[in-house]
Amino acid sequence: MKKRDFLKNIGLSSLGLAVVSQDALAGEMSNGPKPKAKTTTSTAKYNYGRTKDEAERDAKLLAEKFYTDHEMKTITVLSDIIIPADKFSGSASQAGVPAFIEFITKDKPEFKTPMRGGLRWLDSTAIKRFGKDFVSCTPKEQINIVDDIAYPEQAKKEFSQGVNFFTLMRNLTASGFYSSEMGHKDMDYQGNRPNNWEGVPDDVLKQYGLSYS
Repeated sequence: MKKRDFLKNIGLSSLGLAVVSQDALAGEMSNGPKPKAKTTTSTAKYNYGRTKDEAERDAKLLAEKFYTDHEMKTITVLSDIIIPADKFSGSASQAGVPAFIEFITKDKPEFKTPMRGGLRWLDSTAIKRFGKDFVSCTPKEQINIVDDIAYPEQAKKEFSQGVNFFTLMRNLTASGFYSSEMGHKDMDYQGNRPNNWEGVPDDVLKQYGLSYS
């Protein structure tokens, strides 16, 4: 699916941006760490505005590891299924989305159980169908599973856990990708740009009996 169509299909309101928009770190995380040339700690330094307490909390979270290596591989594969590379930009993983999801999961503990449970559901389903975990499946086999959980209105009741997990995963993936530099470029987001301010027009100054002289 083209990323631009992805936004149109699921709608900005369903991206879950409200869930993570209060995190000023989102854009920085999805672009990856930006360490200074020299640092006295093992934690990467980020160039974003945070209070001392917030920065210390972020450093603590960044130093922690929640997902196992296997879970991170699964998140990487699934995020790239959700937002693959196309002619406009790279994939979700190339935009740093897995690292974003790792951070947000630690920042918002309420995501831990549904995310970990969903990843286990994904592997369990893959093993039942194909005799191997999700990451080890072929792309066609992976899509076979994803198709059952990607469309809530069409999904069967027995896939409800998978549907809930995929919805959360899709929201986090979209939030991470479209808050990254790569995602901004993909949307052709221009942001705030300075204009050429030449002062108050002469006719307005004249109206109020003012002048620059």
